[in-house]
Amino acid sequence: MKNFDVKNARNLTMLVDFYELTMGNGYFKNGLENKIAYFDMYFRRVPDGGGYCIMAGLDQLIDYLSNLKFDEEDIEYLKSKNLFSDEFINFLKDFKFSCDVFAVPEGTPVFPNEPLVTVRGPVIQAQFIETMILLSINHQTLIATKANRICRAANGRPVMEFGSRRAQGYDGAIYGARAAIIGGCSSTACTIAEQLFNVPAVGTMAHSWIQLFGNEYEAFKAWAKAYPNNCTFLVDTYNVLKSGVPNAIKVFNEVLKPQGIRPTAIRIDSGDITYLSKKCRKLLDEAGYCDCKILVSNSLDEYIIRDVLNQGAEIDSFGVGERLITAKSEPVFGGVYKLVAVEDNSGDIIPRIKISENEEKITNPGFKKVYRLFDKDSHAALVDLIALSDEDINLNEDLEVFDPIHVWKRKTIKNYYARELLIQVFDKGNLVYNSPSVMDIRKFALEESTKLWSETLRFENPHTYYVDLSDGLWNLKHNLLHKYSNIYK
Repeated sequence: MKNFDVKNARNLTMLVDFYELTMGNGYFKNGLENKIAYFDMYFRRVPDGGGYCIMAGLDQLIDYLSNLKFDEEDIEYLKSKNLFSDEFINFLKDFKFSCDVFAVPEGTPVFPNEPLVTVRGPVIQAQFIETMILLSINHQTLIATKANRICRAANGRPVMEFGSRRAQGYDGAIYGARAAIIGGCSSTACTIAEQLFNVPAVGTMAHSWIQLFGNEYEAFKAWAKAYPNNCTFLVDTYNVLKSGVPNAIKVFNEVLKPQGIRPTAIRIDSGDITYLSKKCRKLLDEAGYCDCKILVSNSLDEYIIRDVLNQGAEIDSFGVGERLITAKSEPVFGGVYKLVAVEDNSGDIIPRIKISENEEKITNPGFKKVYRLFDKDSHAALVDLIALSDEDINLNEDLEVFDPIHVWKRKTIKNYYARELLIQVFDKGNLVYNSPSVMDIRKFALEESTKLWSETLRFENPHTYYVDLSDGLWNLKHNLLHKYSNIYK
């Protein structure tokens, strides 16, 4: 199904930082427009101090790259800036995307410093797409990761994404809903997300429905007559225990029971949800409605959900809104996009490195591949290994890995199998990858998350999952560090 276009009838080619255009013009003026460059998109730190992230946003990036073109309006705007050469403008008129793109599939658990997207192609193109790569992957990976944390806290109970009205803009609501499903949510309140991505959309009533009627009983009765097979009553408009639940039970008895229909659920949207859920469960059970579910909402996150369940709350499902759709506790995903290599005139790959006083900002140079090593017996993920693309690594024998910083920390991996994480998405600008459905990505994400050690799943102080460098990459990186440190002595 066609992805949502924020401008509907207009392409998003110009959704770039302006310096992508000024650099492009500069490359063109210096005869570098066809220089082959390699860029990596990766992140340095897991939000919320977590143990891993869930990759998401690739399908929207594919849609953008598949439709790159500068229309007449774009060209006239760029001309009006009186900044770009005629040659560059003419180049944009005939622009055709021709890069190779490699990416980690959506739904994959990912870790700091390993490439999520790698782009190889003419530098003027590879540089130009930086903004959209970061925008697409950063946003959806952030929301999918937050959703995954919340769903894990729910411990198998369904989590519904309720955040559209709190999202930062309508595209944030739509793609946030998509990412929330990938992260593990069972459904969304965002109707257009179902229409676009074929994911379940759900919803019942607001307080305004109840307030519109003369009293709560009349409101519940009217709803039951209209939707007898979807009776979820919002019970906290006036008083949950003295009014809401008794009126709900009365309508269940009068309207549904004679038809042989069982109620779906009640929803609590305020108050002490642990206390109220216990009392509601008792009232419902005593009335013969042990199968009536209790749904709660109201500014929930993974910590609140974990705490109320530890307190014995009688809750069957959760509706989570603002703290999910905005990743409120840490609303920025720090993905970056860095040049890591270029090709010389002979086609040889020349590595490039970015050096910084901040150790975490030093890049891993070269064109790379990423392996995930799994235990053959348990299928648990053991370690990720970043290697140079042309490096010969024998994955059929024991493999020694080491901490890239604390190099004395070494471990020999035995009885394992390996899987490459980066797959090719575009070959010289041609799409060679079929995106799975969102629900299939969700299933894949849940399956892959179960392969992580439970220590990595902790919310606080999770075990560090190691992303190691191969001998070849480690040596290359430190040779370059030594080279540049000598230059600037």
